[in-house]
Amino acid sequence: MAGKKSKAGDSAFLMFDVIYEDGFRSSNRKVPQAELGPFDRDDTIRAILEAQDRKIAELSGRPRGRIKTISKSAG
Repeated sequence: MAGKKSKAGDSAFLMFDVIYEDGFRSSNRKVPQAELGPFDRDDTIRAILEAQDRKIAELSGRPRGRIKTISKSAG
């Protein structure tokens, strides 16, 4: 029987839901807390997610639209 997953490493990331201008939604996107400074967090979070999107698009050949809104995930 599988054991319960440890939550010890979960605090290393913040989770965000992203809605794109075309209406597509991407849930529980991980942003490493270590990359966030105390100031300009919103701009930094957006830049990290946009960089992740560029990498995903490069690997998949499917570009993502522009980010419309970012909100902290409930989970």
